[in-house]
Amino acid sequence: QGGRVSIALSSHWIEPQHMTENNIKECQKSLEFVLGWFAKPIFIDGDYPQSMKSYLSSALPEFTEAEKKFIRGTADFFALSFGATLSFHLVDPDMIFQQQETLSLRQLLYWISHEYNRPPIFIVENSWFVSGITKTDGSIYMNYMKYFVSDTLKAIRYDGVPVIGYTVWSLMDGFEWLRGYNIRRGLFYVDFESQDKKLILKSSGMFYQKLIADNGFPLKPEDQPAEGTFPCNFAWGITENFLQVDTTRSQFLDPNVYLWDVHQTKKLIKIIGGVALPRKPHCVDFAAIRLQISLLKDMHITHFHFSLKWPSILPLGNMTSVNHTLLFYYECFVSELLRANVTPVVALWQPSVENQGLPLPLGGWEEQRTVEAFAEYAGFCFKKLGQHVKFWITMNEPNMMNLTYKAAHNLLKAHAKVWHLYDKKFRRTQKGKISIAFHANWVEPACPFSENDGNAAKRVLEFDIGWLAEPIFKSGDYPDLMRQWLQHKNSLGFYAPYLPYFTEEEKHLIRGSFDFLALSHYTTFLVTSEKETPKHYNDLLEIQMLVDITWVKSPNRNPVVPWGLRKLLNWVKFKYGDVPIYIIASGIDDQKDVDEDKLRMYYIENYINEALKGKGYMTCNDIKSNSKISLHCPRLLSLS
Repeated sequence: QGGRVSIALSSHWIEPQHMTENNIKECQKSLEFVLGWFAKPIFIDGDYPQSMKSYLSSALPEFTEAEKKFIRGTADFFALSFGATLSFHLVDPDMIFQQQETLSLRQLLYWISHEYNRPPIFIVENSWFVSGITKTDGSIYMNYMKYFVSDTLKAIRYDGVPVIGYTVWSLMDGFEWLRGYNIRRGLFYVDFESQDKKLILKSSGMFYQKLIADNGFPLKPEDQPAEGTFPCNFAWGITENFLQVDTTRSQFLDPNVYLWDVHQTKKLIKIIGGVALPRKPHCVDFAAIRLQISLLKDMHITHFHFSLKWPSILPLGNMTSVNHTLLFYYECFVSELLRANVTPVVALWQPSVENQGLPLPLGGWEEQRTVEAFAEYAGFCFKKLGQHVKFWITMNEPNMMNLTYKAAHNLLKAHAKVWHLYDKKFRRTQKGKISIAFHANWVEPACPFSENDGNAAKRVLEFDIGWLAEPIFKSGDYPDLMRQWLQHKNSLGFYAPYLPYFTEEEKHLIRGSFDFLALSHYTTFLVTSEKETPKHYNDLLEIQMLVDITWVKSPNRNPVVPWGLRKLLNWVKFKYGDVPIYIIASGIDDQKDVDEDKLRMYYIENYINEALKGKGYMTCNDIKSNSKISLHCPRLLSLS
């Protein structure tokens, strides 16, 4: 018949709890007890692993020499089952030997190849599962499939493992043994309650169809690295949330007059009654400024972005108490930046943990008096620093704070009030620009074939970014989708928070209160409309945020997704037109105490490359591990 025959073996993968020699041996023993129990007799020498024979002693039967010879070599390929059936949390605890299970199919394939003399491996069962209540948009299932297939491809391409085939379990939903109907593992959805048990192709099935048609993950033209240079007037910058202020003056603080006894005591002798004339403070007194400026100069940057501390400048929130020392420090810092040919980009306010970053006497953005106080504070900063600062940010990442709708309403009015103040009283003489900066991560539909997930992504973008951007950069009012969705939720009996209304005068005040659009972008997430993990489900927006398990992640589990930046820039252009865009912060955490932060290097290179494709980004390196990369763009080129 010309066929081939083998036995299908299930296995897990296991890693040491701690990288000790003993733990590594325990992992080897675990694999030998689960997989080697059958694999070693068939693929190696006809006998059980030595670890089993030593551990189980007489409890393990013995083969005769004839039986060993008869068993050895009775497989034409290695048939492997790996997934939720046996491979995760279902292995007998006694066979784990206090180590930890993981889902690394690639490492298991490599281990099998080297342990059993490189047999051709056919993955005859592999998949994950979703909740029994999930219908056709099972993004978790799809992402695990992508992860496993990607691991298989890496094992073939990079590790030289002879994998000859891959099989998904299963074609349709069914009775899943001890889990019954509580989970689903099919590519086709089955309505078990219906009379005809109708089959519907799931998004995971569509994904698998495309995967087979493409024969893997071919590199798309838009994914190819771009080559070229940025325009000559691109500005490369660095950002710090807040300056590390050190107002200690380094010299000329003692007003007394001394004689230096160079012949005998070699000491300074104070002259009684001798006092020098009072001396005004000078920027050179602050040694900390010189150090920071020298680091920035070494980076060859053109822009530096930081936020002022409103509570530190005006502790009471008004002009009755002014920290003149700190204000002078800021004035020195920005003037020294200019001397070093570095353009300061200064934010008036940024939320922080303590009292939202507001002076303590102010109750919060829910109160109207905070709006008036912010305008007074901004005008004071314009007067004191405006001769040096030509790029102003009214508020930096306000949508990162847990804002109520009422607080955001007042915050938008405060921004517009300050923009008009600068426009009327300071722009002509100071010739600067001013706008607001938003935190803007990208969200992608978890299932690219799902209309529901596509709508969920639109909701998240409007509620996260459009909420504050739409009134300023487009209509003067909140996004229609946002208000309609909240009304829809209320009509269903879900108590949705009240979204205030602007007067026509307020709309006119807010609309157009910008000179550019500033964004902070760090990462990308997936979003699904399915309630796959109830505790992580957002009932108001009817969405759940996810992370693709195949994405590169930082030590703090932040995904590195360069293409998300380009999609964000295109979305902004589509929504708000050809407004100049400044990316004022971007970056990732990396391993501590390493000289080469390779992940950050990868992040910078690939995010900048995506910006180069979009022709609307400029970036920088950063001078210390907890800095964020800042990107400033003198003008926005057209986004492709």
